[in-house]
Amino acid sequence: MDFNVKKLASGAGLFFTRAVQFTEEKLGQAEKTELDAHFESLMSRADCTKLWTEKIYRQTEVLLQPNPSARIEEFLYEKLDRKAPSRITNAELLGQYMQDAAKEFGPGTPYGSTLIEVGEFERRLGAAEREFLQTSAISFLTPLRNFLEGDWRTISKERRLLENLRLDLDACKARLKKAKQAEAKAAMAPDFQETRPRNYVLSASASAAEHELRVAQTEFDRQAEVTRLLLEGISSTHVNHLRCLHEFVEAQAAYYKQCHFHMQELQKELGRLPNAFALNSTPSMVPAGSATDGDSTPVETDTLKIEEVQAPATGTRKAKVLYDYDAADSSELSLLADELITVYTVPGMDSDWLVGERGNQKGKVPVTYLELLS
Repeated sequence: MDFNVKKLASGAGLFFTRAVQFTEEKLGQAEKTELDAHFESLMSRADCTKLWTEKIYRQTEVLLQPNPSARIEEFLYEKLDRKAPSRITNAELLGQYMQDAAKEFGPGTPYGSTLIEVGEFERRLGAAEREFLQTSAISFLTPLRNFLEGDWRTISKERRLLENLRLDLDACKARLKKAKQAEAKAAMAPDFQETRPRNYVLSASASAAEHELRVAQTEFDRQAEVTRLLLEGISSTHVNHLRCLHEFVEAQAAYYKQCHFHMQELQKELGRLPNAFALNSTPSMVPAGSATDGDSTPVETDTLKIEEVQAPATGTRKAKVLYDYDAADSSELSLLADELITVYTVPGMDSDWLVGERGNQKGKVPVTYLELLS
């Protein structure tokens, strides 16, 4: 118990000495040991790395999981060292709703069959998103978090220890300076009755201060070297984070490529669905006054053929193609994104389609793929 009291008193005295030294430095009443320019540059670089790594980490979390409640839930599971339950993505949930709705509306109807098809591809998009989230969390978020919670905490701890040792060093310098000044003052104005005892005490005090200064300087230099090595390791951290950044970009590219592939496949499937986006064929009666047999029925024309459709004198417009489109059959016109084509309507055509012309080529084109220009 006596040992603990002595240790506590020693620690309190050390803390008080550091506090006094720190306060006097702030007031300009004490000298401060300055680190070299290279060391200061290393610390500034480390602080900058910590700041921006933390911002990138937080914003990447928001990108991958926009729901703050879900992020808090995942954080709590992580702190409790428990595995978070698997969460269905929004696209998968939408796909499930579409397929459930199709069962109610009737899977054999045009709307029901389309809902089933779109719902399936939405679920595929959701699965691709979940895989992207898992890959990004492992390859990008985890290394950033490991730096903030591991390497940076170690660097911060060693920097605090270095600062404390610097305060101790400067306090020793101040004590030695005061002892030297007292010794010089005594030598300038000696007291002949007590010259030897007082000079001896002052000399001993100066010698003790010099010894404390040497010890403090050694500890400070050793800690400065340890801290410097850790700060120089920031370069390796940058290299590691650069590799992780490349992996994150590759995961993003693969995810968006997969989404684009699924959407193209969905568009093709929608074009093949029965009765979907078909041209309405309207029966045409024989003009009045034409000859007919007595028992004959009105003559109907064949289904509207695109190659026989003539562009009207007025009503044609220019249109910009928004996305690539592959023609499902010979009556349709394949499109390339960003190209300009001429479009117009014809009687009897579904409102979701127009007739498009590109040079000598002509065919049906979906309105949703176009931006009509004035």
